[in-house]
Order: sequence, then C-alpha cells, then structure tokens
Amino acid sequence: MKINWHEDFILFLASIVRPKVYVELGLYQCALFNRVIPFAETLIGVDINGEAGQHMNILPNTRFFHGTTQAFAKELSAQPLQIDMLFIDADHSREAVLQDFHDFFPYVAPHGLILMHDSHPGNVEMMDSTLCGTAYQAIAELSQAANNAYEMMTIPISPGLTICRKRQQQLSWQEM
Repeated sequence: MKINWHEDFILFLASIVRPKVYVELGLYQCALFNRVIPFAETLIGVDINGEAGQHMNILPNTRFFHGTTQAFAKELSAQPLQIDMLFIDADHSREAVLQDFHDFFPYVAPHGLILMHDSHPGNVEMMDSTLCGTAYQAIAELSQAANNAYEMMTIPISPGLTICRKRQQQLSWQEM
C-alpha cells in the first residue's frame, strides 16, 4: 500500500461530507489541501513554513495562515468559525497533537470530523520524529478521555489515520 493512502481516503470523505469549512494543520506542499478545494466552501491551511503557502492554489475560498497552529487557534478565539472537517498533521509529537486537538475542538461543528494522521506507525522505525513520531500516544490518551463528547477510530494501516466525530448524540439530527 502506498504511504500517502490517507490523502485519497480524506478526499473521498470530503467528497461525501462536503464541509463548509475545511482546516488543515500542516500542509507540507498542499497536495491534499489543493485536492479538497472542489469539495469545500472555505478552506484554511496552516503551516509554520512559509514555503508551504507557495504550493497552495490561491482562490477566493482558500486562505494560507503562515504561523504556528497555536497562533491560528488564538486568531480563532478572536474571530471564531465553525469547522466541519479538521485535519491535524502538523507536529507529530504526542504533546502537539493533544494541544491541537484541545485548541481546535471547541471550533469543530457538532458531528464535525477531526482527522489525525500518523496514528498507527507500522514499525519502530516509523516512530522517528520525522515520520509518525509519538502522535499515536495522543490517540490512546484521547480515546480514553472521550466522555461522550466524541468518538474515535483508527485505521490500522501504517502510517495510520484516526477519525474522530464530535458529538453528544449518536444521530446528528437529534442535536439540531
């Protein structure tokens, strides 16, 4: 299986969910971000590396935020928006994934999806900080702490993708 299988999977999800707001934390070269454009109304990409923004298709509905995920979370606290699909793939450390999850969770719409990459490294070598890092440890912690606020499931194919749905009720129409 190819290493970037998650991109096709996320693209398929976006084509079904059709998020009004899609936010991607950690862009690299915008390969996935640019593919999601036809399926979302508004797209925001966040990366600490300014070069990432040079790869983004600049359109009226796309925006590049050059800075840390924490800086973007602070901007959201001043100008909140409701995120329908969030992809966490910036810093692959346990601490950073936990912080991004907790910083952005309040802005995720009810029944919105949070996708977290690098959550199932295939072997010890994949746990290198330049690959999956310790992101999988954050998933284990978040799974134990769900408290009926969300549900999680990890696709156990390296490098892994965890799908989280924010919810209070099982059926979305019961929360409307």
